[in-house]
Amino acid sequence: MIRALVLIAAMMPFAAIAQVFEHLDEIATPVGRNAREPALTALPNGAIAMVWTEPEGENFAVKTAVWEDESWTVPVSAVSSNDLFVNWADFPAIAAFDDGMLAVSWLKENADLSYAYDINLALSGDGGQTWGDAITPHTDRSARQHGFVTLLATGPDAITAVWLDARDYDSQIDDDSFGNAMQLRSTTIGRDGSLGRDVALDIRTCQCCQTSAAVAGNGDVLVVYRDLSADDIRDIYIVRRRGDVWSDPVSVHADGWEISGCPINGPSIDAHGDNAVVAWFTAAENVPAVKIAFSQNGGQSFGTAFRVDGGDGVGRVATVMLPNAEALITWVEWRDEGEALMMCRATPDDGCVARQIITINTVPGSINFPQIAHSNGVIYLAWTQPLIEGDIRRTIRMTALSGLIR
Repeated sequence: MIRALVLIAAMMPFAAIAQVFEHLDEIATPVGRNAREPALTALPNGAIAMVWTEPEGENFAVKTAVWEDESWTVPVSAVSSNDLFVNWADFPAIAAFDDGMLAVSWLKENADLSYAYDINLALSGDGGQTWGDAITPHTDRSARQHGFVTLLATGPDAITAVWLDARDYDSQIDDDSFGNAMQLRSTTIGRDGSLGRDVALDIRTCQCCQTSAAVAGNGDVLVVYRDLSADDIRDIYIVRRRGDVWSDPVSVHADGWEISGCPINGPSIDAHGDNAVVAWFTAAENVPAVKIAFSQNGGQSFGTAFRVDGGDGVGRVATVMLPNAEALITWVEWRDEGEALMMCRATPDDGCVARQIITINTVPGSINFPQIAHSNGVIYLAWTQPLIEGDIRRTIRMTALSGLIR
């Protein structure tokens, strides 16, 4: 059945126009029926590790596999349970230590309530063939939401975890209290599973937008997220960790997007040396747009915000900062043909200088939040692909892009 599912996915053609990369090669994924929500990370040896969720009997399983030397390792379940929280926007994350040791996260329900779940992490020292016991990175054990996790290697012996935390959400009388909101929090995980301090980075954030993080050339950890003001302004902010000290939050760009509810549309950041790029979605002044901004001082400040979408942007962004100070951005937008996964090559001076359609979804359902990884000059993209094949409603597609066009 896995093989048949792969063939069904492979028959869906990519768009033929190539304006960013010369080659787009489909990679058959090793997933089962109705697999969903992939995440990717590059390993030190050039391989690509993927995590995803799929049904397993009466349970859901969080599975991993590694793409290396043109083939996949056998998928392994990091966890299989009937109490996983499975969601299209809040999904597992994966990262690798400097020596290739893997860390994955997933979400586990902690009460018979809506949106009450904890973050679980596990480590693997053998490339995902076996997984250790679950670790909960947050000290709070209340029956509230803990999710939207980012995992990032931040040294030879540490993974930094960042997440949204509802430990104080809706817990006070004053609706405008900063102690009455979702928080952005972080800790570190050692190779032995030891945890650092559970630290608040911002005590008032948007409730359900993904987080993102990168490491600058000087070792600073850069975290971007959607902030929330007392006036319901939900713009993109950044915090940085230098050594063990976190900065105050700073705006990346003042869109001034006032919206009363969460748009479920987080930003993305990547960095290379002193250069960094942030991409995000906004609908300020009722104009939906995907924007980017570059930093040339390690994320301390950002320049002009450029719009990159073609006029009907949905967001769901991902970024790669290239060694030459250019960046690759992916996002979702609506086109006449359907829901399109787009890519552009962008520069700090001109914004988007070349665009490419990666794929167009024309069936009911969404490609959700496509994920990106970069290894040895090749860009890997993976996403949830809706299907109409009896009881098979979705799978995971993956492509490798090479031959960057100048």
